[in-house]
Amino acid sequence: MTISFEPAENTVAAQAHYNELAREHMRPVSRKYDIQEHQLPTEFVEYMWTQGRKTKGSWSGTNDGFVQVCVQAEELCWGDAALYLRIPSPALGGSAVAAAGTPEQRQRFLGPFESGDPKWGAMAITEANAGSDAAAIQTTADLDGDEWVLNGTKIFCTSGESAATIDGGFVVVWATVDKSAGRAGIKSFVVPANTPGMKVISLERKHGIRASDTATLSFEDCRVPRENLLGSEKVKKRDSKSTGDKGFKGAMATFDASRPIVAAMAVGVGRAALDFLKEELERCGVTPRYDAPRHALSAVERDVMEMEAQLQAARLLTWRAAKLMDHGKPNNLEASMAKAKAGLAVTAITQKAVEILGPRGYSQKLLVEKWMRDAKINDIYEGTQQINQLIVARRILDYSSSVLR
Repeated sequence: MTISFEPAENTVAAQAHYNELAREHMRPVSRKYDIQEHQLPTEFVEYMWTQGRKTKGSWSGTNDGFVQVCVQAEELCWGDAALYLRIPSPALGGSAVAAAGTPEQRQRFLGPFESGDPKWGAMAITEANAGSDAAAIQTTADLDGDEWVLNGTKIFCTSGESAATIDGGFVVVWATVDKSAGRAGIKSFVVPANTPGMKVISLERKHGIRASDTATLSFEDCRVPRENLLGSEKVKKRDSKSTGDKGFKGAMATFDASRPIVAAMAVGVGRAALDFLKEELERCGVTPRYDAPRHALSAVERDVMEMEAQLQAARLLTWRAAKLMDHGKPNNLEASMAKAKAGLAVTAITQKAVEILGPRGYSQKLLVEKWMRDAKINDIYEGTQQINQLIVARRILDYSSSVLR
């Protein structure tokens, strides 16, 4: 299909609004909450929650809704990626409910986000021995009458503390109902905040995105209603040809939506570093000469142009994946391509910005070193660089996961 990369008029208006929020309400407190890692930025959260409710639907009306979500992510992460992750929202947990839940479940768990006090959603997938290989999950879910009983521990849960402890929030937990069935036995369950048996064990101390709430959650005889299961209770046998179950596959499909958003976040961080670098170079009298032959350019000019090219490539791949979603087209390949490219690009761009700025770039007097620290996570979460490249290879070569591992 032909894709236009010209943003719609309402998306341009949204972009300007989000850039103002980033400039006025995120950049000024960026360093503060990087240092105060586990402190909830209460004033920022309240302001963004109010803004979100106030502007909801303000720029709707065209078929570029998901592109607009990616534009929003880029602009706000240009402000601060960690604070962006602190904004109250259903997040990845909400994406799982939207992808695999029934209309009643979507109304029950996502409807409350339309009003009331700030609340969060989270996804609990990763375990100590189940990172990139989600099928290796050991957390169990056993049916006891009309309730599922969850037992296990989840690590690196983004927004885990807020979603698990603030009323109205919820955590989508991946657990196995039948270990002998492998990934077919993996199901996802919605656990509302403050459910007995769900506890926050610890908060992660991190290299980057420090303001983000990243928690370890334990589930000990944690009971949820039977109807909190997303998808079918039926476990598809290894030799079965039946279709329609939204369990493991339905939850995995959430990554086709979340990976372009993470890619857009990466583009925002990379752009922050590149914009600042160009401003500093211009202040020193260095401006890239785009009309000069390559052999006549300085090393710094060539570096800046390469950084610009990599950033734009990542952005266009991101918008392509988003546009396919807006048109209801499969985007599994494109989502992984965007995520893989953006992760590589933002890591290289922020490191090069620190390198060119030298000791000043490495010091905490500037935010550049923070952007370099914030950048790397985009190459890790929502599927590592290696996993996304593996997905791309499988889709291009038409190989199954059992053939290409």
